[in-house]
Amino acid sequence: MSMMKDIEHRVPPGQTLTQGFPVLHYGSVPYYSDLSKWDFRLFGLVEEEVTLSYDQFMELPRKQFTNDIHCVTTWSKLDNEWEGIAVSEVLKRVKLKPEAQYVMLHAEHGWTTNLPLDDFMRDTSFFGLKHNGQPLTPDHGYPVRAVVPHLYFWKSAKWVRGIEFMEKDKPGFWERNGYHMYGDPFKEQRYDFD
Repeated sequence: MSMMKDIEHRVPPGQTLTQGFPVLHYGSVPYYSDLSKWDFRLFGLVEEEVTLSYDQFMELPRKQFTNDIHCVTTWSKLDNEWEGIAVSEVLKRVKLKPEAQYVMLHAEHGWTTNLPLDDFMRDTSFFGLKHNGQPLTPDHGYPVRAVVPHLYFWKSAKWVRGIEFMEKDKPGFWERNGYHMYGDPFKEQRYDFD
């Protein structure tokens, strides 16, 4: 397969390749002067709620990930290299109740996004700490952002602070404001027009 065919296969319909890393978000960027006050909460349909301190979270085993990312605003960036913590590693800290089928990612300023649990638990989903060898900048979600590369990038919450496990799906911030509940870039599930 030629390089051009490979790229065409990797870029969803309606997307344009970028070499940069555009910054898009709603609201202000949080800046942390004291990470001793930062924590990460696992709650909802779990046997026992768990809160990890910044130091506890950063001590979790890390892996390298490579992926393509696709923004609902029509840019795609290929071959991103990340260092992060696999979702499966974080989920070892809690026992989920059997009725847990969805997650709501909670981030700074009350920002949220929803995902089916099965999508969130894919081997390709992780919590990013570094991008292309550099720590995340505040604009890109420092100190921790979720990365769920098979869905549009708004599902990869910046400044993530917790995971709520739920029985039923409910919309997060952008989903309440017209974005699609699922967000598959290859099906162009950008907006919910129903």
